[in-house]
Amino acid sequence: MTERPSGSEEPAGGFTLSEPRPAEQAHRGSFLRELPILLVVALALAIVLKTFVVQAFFIPSGSMEPTLEPGDRVLVQKVVYGPDRGDVVVFSDPKGRPGPDRGIVGGFVHWLSSALGIERPEHEDFIKRVIALPGETIELRNGKLFVDGIQIPEPYLEGAVDTRDYGPERVPSDALFVLGDNRLNSNDSRFGLGFVPVDKVVGRAFVIVWPPSRVGWIH
Repeated sequence: MTERPSGSEEPAGGFTLSEPRPAEQAHRGSFLRELPILLVVALALAIVLKTFVVQAFFIPSGSMEPTLEPGDRVLVQKVVYGPDRGDVVVFSDPKGRPGPDRGIVGGFVHWLSSALGIERPEHEDFIKRVIALPGETIELRNGKLFVDGIQIPEPYLEGAVDTRDYGPERVPSDALFVLGDNRLNSNDSRFGLGFVPVDKVVGRAFVIVWPPSRVGWIH
């Protein structure tokens, strides 16, 4: 029979209490040290995605109904994009009106939240449908669309149609003619916006990602 060394005691229930293993402590400390680096990398990836690949946008108004509704959040493709007729595009204000001055911190917070589609971009960006390309002649007559004298079907329109005439007008060689799908309630190339310079186009909106009931491709 082996005797237990003098002065030693066995914990109740036969369990042995122990301090955290050195390897576990080292692993936990390593993770805490690496966390700031991971956050910086994640932020850098978000900046790259927003600048060069894809960006989320908030839809603030009903000018694109029924295709897009107020409160929708869409993703916009920015890689190697050339506008085509019928595309739904996001573009910067053609008039170059500056957004509100938020300061450095406020500007960064607004940039990040608008990039994630959380905050609406106010009047700094617009979203409309491309109707006519550079050099084409646009005309709206009796509620129908004509480009270079050829009637263009518009299956995305629903409800009442704006019958006010426009044109014929030739699109400048470096610009686009854009309209909202909700023709009765849209500030577009017919009125305040005018022709949109191609270099103002941010990209093509291709999918609705929020709310869940509205998720789907944009046509």
